[in-house]
Parts: sequence; structure tokens; C-alpha cells
Amino acid sequence: MRLAALAAFLLTIMSGVAFADGIPTEWQVGFQEAASPSMERIVDFHNLLLWVITAISLFVLALLVIVVVRFNEKANPTPSKTTHNTLIEVLWTAVPVIILVWLFIPSYNMMVTNDRVEDADMTLKVIGHQWYWSYEYPDHGNFTFDANMTFAEDLEDKSLRMMATDNNVVLPVGKKVRLLFTADDVLHSWGIPALGIKLDAVPGRLNETWVEITKPGMYYGFCSELCGVNHSYMPVAIKAVSEDDFNAWVETAREEFARVDEPVESSIRLAQTTPVE
Repeated sequence: MRLAALAAFLLTIMSGVAFADGIPTEWQVGFQEAASPSMERIVDFHNLLLWVITAISLFVLALLVIVVVRFNEKANPTPSKTTHNTLIEVLWTAVPVIILVWLFIPSYNMMVTNDRVEDADMTLKVIGHQWYWSYEYPDHGNFTFDANMTFAEDLEDKSLRMMATDNNVVLPVGKKVRLLFTADDVLHSWGIPALGIKLDAVPGRLNETWVEITKPGMYYGFCSELCGVNHSYMPVAIKAVSEDDFNAWVETAREEFARVDEPVESSIRLAQTTPVE
């Protein structure tokens, strides 16, 4: 019982504590609290790997200590002339192979599960631009909007500096959402740590994954692929709400984003900060 408690404590320390609402915190060294089945699988696999890596590291360290203590010149003035040992050579070949195969199975299952979903409840299309994201809701009237970074001086909560956007992505809790990614200029990458998502948006190509958010709240991420001088000005902000609240937002969004697009103030200011070559 004590061993189990100690193991749980060590895993908590090494893998990080839970953080609310997908917001990074100061001195955070571990994962944010998982808010999707995909992230839960990633955390479980991480914890498994942590034990394996720790055991292998301690074993190698023990071998190094034994070699230093037992086979130095004082302790072993006459070295052995043994050139090989069949049993040891078979073991140090077979054991790593077994470990890799053992780890391959859950890793492959996780990769396949996260790849795509056949019974999605809705689709969200994500398009990367220099330096903002645009989103399309093809199953809800096919309306589109851009999401630009909100500047710090416009924020009431300064802790959201370089994370907040003028338009949040709104998704329903408990629904499977198919995510389609592309870009219209250079390579981008859409990453949300709390949801276990990081997928490239590639010009001329459509990448796919899916997400099911398990709890309401705000979740933040960033463009995770260097895409130019204002790469750091491409945050992602997702608001997860109940199905009723989502449907109400859709009705409002259809009207709001059906208007002819005009350059928003944040886009103009961002363009003004871009160095001219």
C-alpha cells in the first residue's frame, strides 16, 4: 500500500500537477490537466515510459558503478581475457527488442486511434495564415471567421498575454469533432496541450485528426511550427461549452460572420508591427 502511494506521488511530481482551464502557469514542468480522451492516453503512455526509462537508467548506472568498483586497476590488476559471452550477447539483444515491441503496441494503438474518427458529430476546418488562424464550420451553415491575437493593452486579464484571441473557437463538450487542417502560405502547426493535439497545417494538403473535449472551459495553444517573423503571434483559444450553449452561439455566429469581412483592428496592428525587408 505504501509502495503504491509512493509510486503515485513520484508520478505526480515527475509528470506535473493538474492545471485548470488549459492555461500555462509559472514554473510548470508537467502536462496540463487532460481535457480529452486523446490527452488521457498520452498521459498514461508518458507515465508508462517514465517507469521504463527510470528502470533502464538505474540499471545502466548500476552497471557503471560495478565496472568502476570491481574492474579498476587496484581491484582487478589482472584483467580477464574473455572475448565474448553468448548468453549475455543474446540477452542484451533480445531484451531491448522485447521492450521496444512492448512499447510499440500501445504507441501504435494510440496513433491509430488519434488519426481519424468515422462517426464525427461535426467538422471544424482550420486554416493557417501568416500570422493568424481562420476557422470554418461546414456543418453549421459554413460560416467562417478569423482569430487574431488580442494585444496585451486590450486585455483585462494580463496573464492571457499572447494567448487570447479576438474570436474564440467554440466547440461543444462531449461531441466528437473532426478537425481538418491546411494553410494558404507556409507551414503552420495547430497545438493545444490540454487536448493532446498538435498537427501540421500544410499548404496544398489536408491533414485530419479529431477531438472530444470532456469538460467545459477555456483551452489555449499556439502555432507550434516556425512560420515567419510573427510566428509567436498565432495563439489558439478554444471555448468548450454545453451543447445548448453551442447551438445558441452558432445562431449568433451565423449572423455575425455572414457579413462582408472587413480588416479587424488587431489584423491592421499586427501588419504594422511586421518588419519591412
